[in-house]
Amino acid sequence: MTLPLKITLLSALLALGACSSTPISFHTLTPAQWSNTTGSDAGAIRIESIVVPPQVDRPQIVIRQGNSGVTILDTQWWAASLVDELRSALVDQFASSHARQPMLLRLEVQRFDSLPGQYALFDVKWRLRPAAASDRAPLTCRTTLQSPAGPSIDDLVLAHQNNLKRFAAQVRQVVDSASGQCPSAP
Repeated sequence: MTLPLKITLLSALLALGACSSTPISFHTLTPAQWSNTTGSDAGAIRIESIVVPPQVDRPQIVIRQGNSGVTILDTQWWAASLVDELRSALVDQFASSHARQPMLLRLEVQRFDSLPGQYALFDVKWRLRPAAASDRAPLTCRTTLQSPAGPSIDDLVLAHQNNLKRFAAQVRQVVDSASGQCPSAP
C-alpha cells in the first residue's frame, strides 16, 4: 500500500469512529410489575384526557438545571410520548378499581419537574365525573406530589412512578368515598 492510500484509509477510519454516538436509553412510567389490563379494561376509572406543559411535551426527558434552566437529555427518552406514558401508568394503577359507577378523569399537569439527586414533582389539576348521566356533580381538585430522587435518571423515573402511584391512590380514595371532596394534602 502506498503512503497516501494508508493516510486516506486511516483518516476515513478515524472519521467513522468520531461519528459514533451514545446509544439512546428508553424509560417508562409504568412499573415493572406484570398486569394483564388494556386501555379498554382499565377498571372503573377511565382517562378522559391528559395535557402536559409544552416544556416537557417531547420524547426526550427534560430535567431542571438551577432555578431557571432546563436541559433536554438527548440520550434519555421516554418509551412513548409523555402523555402516553402517563396514561399507561395510570391505566395500570386503576386496573383494580371497582367503583359503584364508571368515572372519567381529566388531567391538566401544571408541573412535571425532574431534578436528579433531589426530587421528582407532579403537580396536577384534575376533574373527576361520572361516565354516565348522574346527579353527582363533577369534582375538580389539585394535587402536588414530590418524591426524593437519587442522582441517576433511573432513580428519577422511579420517583415519578412513586408520585403516580400516590396520585392514583388519592383518586381511588375519592371515587370510593361518598364525601365527594378533594383529598387532603399528603
